[in-house]
This record gives sequence, C-alpha cells and structure tokens, in this order.
Amino acid sequence: MSTPVSSIRNLGPMMDEACAKAGIPDAETLQKLGADEAYSRLLRNGTKPHFIGYYVLVMGLQGRPWNDCKGEEKKALRKRFDAIKATSFDQELSSFERVLNEIGVIAKST
Repeated sequence: MSTPVSSIRNLGPMMDEACAKAGIPDAETLQKLGADEAYSRLLRNGTKPHFIGYYVLVMGLQGRPWNDCKGEEKKALRKRFDAIKATSFDQELSSFERVLNEIGVIAKST
C-alpha cells in the first residue's frame, strides 16, 4: 500500500498532484528519490521554480518544520536549488517542448 506524498511533513494536497504529474506516485518513491532528484522532476514537468518550495521539501523529507532552515544551511540549499533550476527548468520551452525534452527528443542545452 502506498502512502500519499502529503503524509510527509510540510507537504499538502497540491504536492500530491504535482508529484503524480512528475511520476512520483507516493511518499515512498519521493523519499527514495530524495529532494534534489524529486525537485528536478517537478521542474521538468511544469512546476515553476521557487526556493521556498524547494527547502520546504528538503525539510519535510528530514522530518523537520519548514521554517527550520536558516543560516549556512539555507545558503547551501540555495546553491543546490540554483543548480537544479539551471539544469531542469527552461522557461523558454512550451509545455509540449518540455514533454519532448523529458523523453529525450529535444537536446538539453549546456
């Protein structure tokens, strides 16, 4: 039996929907992927990048409150977020082009 993504601390029903769209059907899959790979998949499937959303996910997967992210840890997460965003989100692509990119039809820019 699978557990809803929203069962993870800090995550709600909208994350259930976004994850399902990104091929992450349940909390077990999300935990196995980890925050960085999961967020990358979310971006490649239409979620708009938002730093707070990223660190809320990181904190939730650690079982911590979303607002526990501070100081040097938050700075380090910002660097990780920026790297994920740079490789997984292209605002110039249409939804159709993103799907083509996801299945490998459009070459990723470097």
